[in-house]
Amino acid sequence: MIINERIKNLRKLMKEKGINAYIIPTFDPHQSEYLGDHWQDRVWISGFTGSAGTVVITERKAILWTDGRYFIQAEKQIKDSEIELFKMGMPGVPTYQEWIIDNLKLGDTVGINGKIFPQSDVKNMEKKFSSKNIKIVDSEDLIEELWSDRPELPMDKIFVHDAKYAGKTPREKIEEVRRELKKKGADYYILGSLDDIAWLYNIRGNDVRCNPVVTSYALISMDKAFLFVHQEKVPNEVREELKKNGIDIEEYNEIRKYAEEIPRGKNVFLDPSRINRWLYKSIPKECHVIEGINITTTLKGVKNSVEIENLKNAYIKDGVALVKFIYWLKNNIGRISMTEISAENKLEDFRKQQELFVEPSFDTICAYKDHAAMMHYSATKESQYTLEKEGMLLIDSGGQYLDGTTDITRTFILGNISEEEKRSYTLTLKGHIDLIKTRFLYGATGSSLDIMARFPLWQEGIDYKCGTGHGVGFFLNVHEGPHTISPVPNKVKMEKGMVVTVEPGVYKEGKYGIRIENDVVVEEDINTDSGQFMKFEILSYCPIDLEGIIPELLDESERKWLNDYHEKVYDKLSPYLNGEEKRWLKEVTRNI
Repeated sequence: MIINERIKNLRKLMKEKGINAYIIPTFDPHQSEYLGDHWQDRVWISGFTGSAGTVVITERKAILWTDGRYFIQAEKQIKDSEIELFKMGMPGVPTYQEWIIDNLKLGDTVGINGKIFPQSDVKNMEKKFSSKNIKIVDSEDLIEELWSDRPELPMDKIFVHDAKYAGKTPREKIEEVRRELKKKGADYYILGSLDDIAWLYNIRGNDVRCNPVVTSYALISMDKAFLFVHQEKVPNEVREELKKNGIDIEEYNEIRKYAEEIPRGKNVFLDPSRINRWLYKSIPKECHVIEGINITTTLKGVKNSVEIENLKNAYIKDGVALVKFIYWLKNNIGRISMTEISAENKLEDFRKQQELFVEPSFDTICAYKDHAAMMHYSATKESQYTLEKEGMLLIDSGGQYLDGTTDITRTFILGNISEEEKRSYTLTLKGHIDLIKTRFLYGATGSSLDIMARFPLWQEGIDYKCGTGHGVGFFLNVHEGPHTISPVPNKVKMEKGMVVTVEPGVYKEGKYGIRIENDVVVEEDINTDSGQFMKFEILSYCPIDLEGIIPELLDESERKWLNDYHEKVYDKLSPYLNGEEKRWLKEVTRNI
């Protein structure tokens, strides 16, 4: 098998260089969640295509670590190789760092590529590995030496994202950043995360599929702002617009030189989880590094009023595309040949008809029957199912529009389903409703709200091994911080203007998967003598399939929420539909 051959060649190279363990993470030089083809090191060495995971290779072992979203997928994709799967977060499963400590000998050497590893991870490893005097060599890109047909870096042109969509100019955002820098006592700010740079400078690109970002670095001081990018990617009109906003453009790799030339004794702010080891080491030792969450991450996580209004418009368009798709699906299932891939393509066709649509916001998950138990399943020609007039179809999809990013999941009932499936569907809906209609005191975090969605499922002994919600970018990455809704402790308060998903689910391996997702924006609610209360305002409008619901399991407030929601779905979307589609939508949004 080709994967085993690649591992064999890597071991040979490791031996030549005196490396006892080599770590292949899911990173690019900017610690992006989704990677361009050039940086798919972990996929190349393992064959596992999920968006998260780490591989460790030693002389005798090859192990993949990934999280609960990908357990089923990973098992399928590595089953013919020598790679073992370690299920992150499960009882008794060590982290890859713990495993290295337990299995390497005193004084052994670990190899990593410092150009892609975040400084925070390396610092953590150094601390842990010191107990066994395990050395880290951070300058070894062994995959580059072995991957002979590695894809080239993209050189697509970048473009400006107009302030009529973004709500603020780059100059205004840079001044906000400088005010925050001053509060932190910092003189310089080094920025490596692509979505932060794209947001700050109002630029977009095509360097990562479904993520309109630009491969770049940024450096901000109190009187200068730099963008480091491959020069051939910058058209003259973009260059002029950036110059007008006080931004100087330098060659991509010049960032290291500029970092090295920061005056000694100056204070440098950065996020060590979003700056690679290679760049971090270039900062003069005489400088004082102040670490924290990227200033831009916090700023862009709270959408301004212009962004929110644009986003509401994007979601109407997205809802129209989805309704037209569901109408097509429900009226043609069992009548024409339909597969997971053809259904996925049909939905994208409907989105393409919408004004200002650019591309999908992530690879669509179109999963029929037991495929939906894999949370991030991706259909291939070899794996896809033919859809029939039975069972359930889960579609998690979204669009990148100039006026916003969308993300929505619906689980469709295509025909007969079991009582167990109906019960799981209804419990998922209860969790969705219970969280989305929650009033909460200002100061609450996503980790304190997460239980609202899980409670109905927990009462039945059911859980899902992922978070309940994530922030969403604005014509940017579909996953965005700093906020999240998850059991994992999070100190970030839910602020007015934050956009977040609500997406509980039930996943039964080998049987079915269910997820219901809407996007919401945090708004102020009532103010009492107990303080300011907050609420979620719904952004996404699309019918929830009534055929999967056991109405008796919904309490009065849940039933009222669903009926009110469906009334709004009809009112907001029906003006954009033809007569037949309107009549159908009226029926599927009827009161229960």
